[in-house]
Amino acid sequence: MNFTLSDDHIALRDSARGFLEKEVDLAPLLVPGATVEQAGYGPLWTKAAGLGWPGMVVPEAYGGLGMDYLDLIMVIGEAGRTLASMPLFGTLAGSWAIEAGGDETQKAELLGTVAAGEAKLALAVADANGSYEPGAAEVKAARDGDGYRLTGTRAFVVDAASADRLVVAAELDGARRWFVVDAAAAQIERLDWRDITREVCSVRLEGAAATLLAGDADAVWPFVRDRLYLVLAAESAAGIEAVLADAIGYANERVAFGRPIGAFQAIKHQLAEIAGQSECANVGVQYAAWALSAGDETAPLAAAMAQSYASEAYRAATHRNIQIFGAIGFTWEMKNHLFYKRARCNAELLGAPSRQREDVVRILERKAA
Repeated sequence: MNFTLSDDHIALRDSARGFLEKEVDLAPLLVPGATVEQAGYGPLWTKAAGLGWPGMVVPEAYGGLGMDYLDLIMVIGEAGRTLASMPLFGTLAGSWAIEAGGDETQKAELLGTVAAGEAKLALAVADANGSYEPGAAEVKAARDGDGYRLTGTRAFVVDAASADRLVVAAELDGARRWFVVDAAAAQIERLDWRDITREVCSVRLEGAAATLLAGDADAVWPFVRDRLYLVLAAESAAGIEAVLADAIGYANERVAFGRPIGAFQAIKHQLAEIAGQSECANVGVQYAAWALSAGDETAPLAAAMAQSYASEAYRAATHRNIQIFGAIGFTWEMKNHLFYKRARCNAELLGAPSRQREDVVRILERKAA
């Protein structure tokens, strides 16, 4: 396989990089006690919507741009590199759930508003213990005439407070089904999340009116999960590049014992380790993006492997980055801690890397059977 990016991919990446480097300002977050409320979700998203980002992966039949996943990771990578705070993750997750679980009428109506930048989404599926798999359902659905009502709580819902609609997993007749709920009908509370560049919430529903997605409910979560693995892995791979560049710059500037610290072997080894992890993470992400775009049978395996490796490598890279900076790297006034927190959260948001490795083992066992 040729992993060389096309001219179109490079142009898309450079365009996203130029836009985000101009628009993203981390300064309000580099203050002790800063929270996601200072991150500026609304203004940045409005500008990103003007570029068509909400409709990147929405099929053209429903008003979107119909880009493939290699296109997507060009933008997602730059968002991860700059720690851009905007409800892109939640909108992608909700859009994919509707694409996989809605009927044609629902997809045309709901995805059309997303592609037009008129609606933001969030996906509410995790239980309080962080599980995304079917089990002890914490949200129940009940029939109400021709409609449904949902009652219960979902945790760790990314971008819920910014969303117009929520796609919610709930139990109906003993099986998990998927529903669309007006966000105004839910009680949404921002969680005290470690990564203050990302909005993560709890969602409580008390008899909220809901619309059932009429498609294949069993197909929704595997479809969405693989693509969210790719999103987190792409963020992490780009984040590794960012902290590597930051560490190299500091190692060339900081002088100790009459020499730049980058001249010392201990620092060189740290930087070389991050560089190697960066290359491996990028290759894994690009392969997963290709496999998902091509509908290749290896796509679930590639996505799980990309997320498992990239998230762990990002966590290690941000730790080394802070060590290279020394004491100043631990301070609120430096941006190092923001990358460290994003890395730690990316490695846990959809389950720890060990969970993805379990996915890999199950996929390989099924293939071998």
